[in-house]
Amino acid sequence: MLLLDLTHTSHTRARTGVQRVARSLAAELGSRAVPICHDPYARAWRPLDPWERGNLAATAPAAKRGARWPWSARLRGFLRRGSAPELGADGGLLVPEIFSPAVASALPALFARVRGPRVALFHDAIALQLPELTPARTVARFPSYLRELQAFDGIAAISEASRESLLGYWAWLGGGSPPPVAAIPLGIDPPGGGAPPPPAGPPPVVLCVASVEGRKNHLALLEACEQLWARGESFALRLIGLGQPQTGGAALQRIAALQAAGRPLRYDGPVDEAGLAAAYRECAFTVYPSLLEGFGLPVLESLSRGRPCVCSGRGALGEAARGGGCLPLESVSAPALAGAIGRLLAEPARLGRLAAEARARPVRGWADYVRDLLSWMDSLPRR
Repeated sequence: MLLLDLTHTSHTRARTGVQRVARSLAAELGSRAVPICHDPYARAWRPLDPWERGNLAATAPAAKRGARWPWSARLRGFLRRGSAPELGADGGLLVPEIFSPAVASALPALFARVRGPRVALFHDAIALQLPELTPARTVARFPSYLRELQAFDGIAAISEASRESLLGYWAWLGGGSPPPVAAIPLGIDPPGGGAPPPPAGPPPVVLCVASVEGRKNHLALLEACEQLWARGESFALRLIGLGQPQTGGAALQRIAALQAAGRPLRYDGPVDEAGLAAAYRECAFTVYPSLLEGFGLPVLESLSRGRPCVCSGRGALGEAARGGGCLPLESVSAPALAGAIGRLLAEPARLGRLAAEARARPVRGWADYVRDLLSWMDSLPRR
């Protein structure tokens, strides 16, 4: 039986990228895995309680991404000390989250009980690639996290760009004996009922699904749209995503200013899955202005719904854009974004061709990802 560490995701209802990956893995693995967490109050690893499993299944959006331990859970943890339930450790261990220092310090005890391969997912090294757009605590933590990953039997990177960045930083850090790293692209949730037809009637809606934080580059997108509105272009911009005030504060202020000026701009914050599906149905195309990603789920989710996407053509986003349906850019500056959005608004034929390419692309689902991941894990020797 495979152990699946969901220490953070089981204690938050946020649905940012890492949490969505962790939840989708848990759902697809089903009875093949036992979701577990490290309980700091019990000072032990244990299977999830019912309320923690409820967090995994929750679909309502959350206003914060941090973990939450109610007082009742803390008390239960104290009472469990010295009597935590045994974990069935005959299989391997999968860690899909970016784990905290507290979890890292508890991993050796868990490793000693696991007989199968111990594998972690690696999402990205953006904290070191764009430190000025990353919370300071995350930047300070990241070199230690990279070293801690070397204790695993294997690392499943979520893209080729992610794999290359990890190997590059390990070489820079020096020392140690790094485990094998495989690039295994993530899956997505296929939309029910296939791709919807393009929405009818003006004005067209341009959609951006991304947490509002520095590296997502909302300021450039907002400036691009303001340039287009100022010259008379008719369209509405809709933004969906959790706000991160520490690095996204300037963008949140700019959103409020444009709304106060009467621009056709809608910011919904985080939404549930039904609201997200409706937003994709109602838009003409999407823009994902992020500077750097480990994978770029919103790009592929847009394409799976037949909606073209404007995004960077570099790194992991360039990997996602291959195969059609995207308008990839060398730069995601405000002028470049304004030019791309303006072209798609002015050229319905081009937009239609990109939409047809998007609909023709095969959708790699979570079943495909789990199949490839488990097959690779089975090939790993115990280090």
